[in-house]
Amino acid sequence: MSFPFGSAAPPAGQVSSSDNALSVEFMFSQIMGAVQKSQVEISDLRQECADLRLANASLERQIREGFQQNGNGNYYASSRIGSGFVTPVPGSPQLRAKSPFLSPHSIPSLVAVPTSHFPSPLGDNAVAHFQLAVRDIPGFYVVIPAGGAGTRLWPLSREEHPKFLLDLTLKGRSLIQATWDRLLPLSSPLRTTVVAGPGHVKSIREQLPDLLPHNLICEPGPKDSMAAIGLAAAVLAKRDPNAVIGSFAADHMISGDDAFLSAVAEAVEVAKKDYLVTIGIAPSHPSTGFGYIRLGNKLGIKEAPNARLVSSFKEKPDARTAAAYIGTGNYRWNAGMFVTKATVLLDLLKDYKPELHDGLQKISAVWHDETLRQAALNEIWPELEKIPIDNAVAEPAAAEGKVAVVPATFGWDDVGDFSSLADLLPAESNQPRVLGDSSLVLTEQVAGGIVVPGSGRLITCLGVDDLVIVDMPDTLLVTTRARSQEVKRLVKKCRDAGWKQLL
Repeated sequence: MSFPFGSAAPPAGQVSSSDNALSVEFMFSQIMGAVQKSQVEISDLRQECADLRLANASLERQIREGFQQNGNGNYYASSRIGSGFVTPVPGSPQLRAKSPFLSPHSIPSLVAVPTSHFPSPLGDNAVAHFQLAVRDIPGFYVVIPAGGAGTRLWPLSREEHPKFLLDLTLKGRSLIQATWDRLLPLSSPLRTTVVAGPGHVKSIREQLPDLLPHNLICEPGPKDSMAAIGLAAAVLAKRDPNAVIGSFAADHMISGDDAFLSAVAEAVEVAKKDYLVTIGIAPSHPSTGFGYIRLGNKLGIKEAPNARLVSSFKEKPDARTAAAYIGTGNYRWNAGMFVTKATVLLDLLKDYKPELHDGLQKISAVWHDETLRQAALNEIWPELEKIPIDNAVAEPAAAEGKVAVVPATFGWDDVGDFSSLADLLPAESNQPRVLGDSSLVLTEQVAGGIVVPGSGRLITCLGVDDLVIVDMPDTLLVTTRARSQEVKRLVKKCRDAGWKQLL
């Protein structure tokens, strides 16, 4: 820095006040420049992430469209994906959903179940015919976990009225009622148990009047599937030490009841051999929203000709990996259905999660006494580990050859988000799916997506593709199909912002 003629430079180590101000101003300018540069970089990264999401969704859609259906209703991979066998599967049920806010007009029929199957070039993965001699299976107990708020379907699904309480088939039965109806032929009200949270007990009792009071297990708070199913297993094992239990979610859609019942009956036969048994769903497309089961060797059980070992469980893959999975014919969707002896499940839980096992056993030991039961629940339940049954026992047990799978051919979907819900709804070519009164939706140059006109207002769309528009009397949601899995993030934001009454 220069100094005017005749003035002396400040002594070493000293800086004038004007120099200090200039220095601070310069530093502040540098900091602000760095902040602005960072903001630009963050914006660029966000845009890149958005582009990647769209690209992945586009790739999945292209792969999905690459599956062509032949005259027999069987699916094959087209040349767009490359050669490979895809196990045939019945079409998903063509369903039009409704909620307490909707007034739909028609009930589309279910797609017929195809009867022909073809072996994989990597091994005979065809499903042999399993003769279901009798409907009722003595000693078989149905467990229906009815948990979760369906946050990815918000605002259609709410905490107080989640999707399993909604009629999504327009047959006058909610998803949990349809699950009850579907499983009742294999058991009876005496051997059908529902596990639910306190906020849903009243609605479940109203919707399932034949559910016996002692078969409704109320969990004090959500602890994921292992605690819920484990508690039911512990209670049922006390009632019947030889009980074979089957766990089936309350909020899944299934078509082809005969194929479903046959698969469950076959799984029961395998469970009697002390296996933890899951039911593998033949994939109809390379979904990135489901986990996968890799088929192992056939077990050679005479009473269960289709049963195989589970080689491994795979987490939700990306689109390319999903396409590679089903191209081999050796993978099935993991629907979270498990059949096993109650004592076998508890033994596995003791091996892999001993603290969780001990807690559930302490609760079940006093279950018959309402006062002691409530005290045990209040003391023990909050401390139990929150973990899915897959991670707790299924995956480690599969690594030790203790898990079997029965490949099945019925149509299935967990309706996990608006994108999957849209796939179940009928639509005209290059038009969005409409969940509700289609006369309330007018579009021009719009392709794909799903619109829910739940408020009764007219919704008009121009030149926008693959949107999700859910218009309820108290809430409007707008997103894309590619990001429909992220709707639960908005639910969290609403809660944090004080809008809990809308959740």
